[in-house]
Amino acid sequence: MSEHSSNSHPRVAIQGYEGSFHQIAAQNYLGRNIAIVPCATFREVARQVESGESDYGLMAIENSIAGSILPNYSILQNHNLQVTGETYLRIRQNLMALPGTRLEDIREVHSHPMALLQCIDFLDAHRWKLVETEDTALSARHVAELRLEGTAAIAGTLAAELFGLEVIAPDINTIKYNYTRFLVLEQTNRPIPGDATKASLYFKTNHEHGSLMHVLKELEDSTINLTKLQSYPIPSEPWHYLFHVDMEFACLDDYNRTVENMKRASEELHVYGVYKKGINI
Repeated sequence: MSEHSSNSHPRVAIQGYEGSFHQIAAQNYLGRNIAIVPCATFREVARQVESGESDYGLMAIENSIAGSILPNYSILQNHNLQVTGETYLRIRQNLMALPGTRLEDIREVHSHPMALLQCIDFLDAHRWKLVETEDTALSARHVAELRLEGTAAIAGTLAAELFGLEVIAPDINTIKYNYTRFLVLEQTNRPIPGDATKASLYFKTNHEHGSLMHVLKELEDSTINLTKLQSYPIPSEPWHYLFHVDMEFACLDDYNRTVENMKRASEELHVYGVYKKGINI
């Protein structure tokens, strides 16, 4: 942990604004005794951690509906960071407004386009003007700070708590089991925890017939459970790809042996982190 945190709250870099789902996930994983460092981009989150300005970074990597966030795999590859944990957050969207506001008082609703889309069944039942904004939590903050009567925001409950809004319709998202997976990032050289059960890594093959299968064969012959295999392009090598792998294991020795075999079968392999499997929240 960096020097600036020794006598203060750990600093946690997140993409987005105060009150966002990234902050909810950070508090669920690290506790509420943290100092949130809002960042405009995921690259800034990585830079904050790599430079030591922040002790941790929290970065969304995939969503159970929308799938993988491909640019964030490149961030993992291009920054000197270590994945030390993960957490899964159930995304609950809520309609919130100034205290005392009723549903019949609302004329327009502000939120991020994705949040509006996630709640479209609920919104279609009303004749409100929908206003697309930069961020869910920022929408809530604007409603509160500008005292926008007749205007509601869609965001997480933390935004309502922070900005003094009242949730007038909870859990309005159409798909109720929508989860986002977040990776916890720290500077490198953290020891592998004794209770580690999961690992994230990437490998590169030599682009010859059967080369990918040679690597995956090492997993087939082990007790490792492959939970994700994601290809993403190498910008400097058109039509060539890296492969991101998440794997779960019960025995660390078996994991170490399997990774060594995968290294021999691949052209390049790098382990982002070995950590304890996260749980759904």
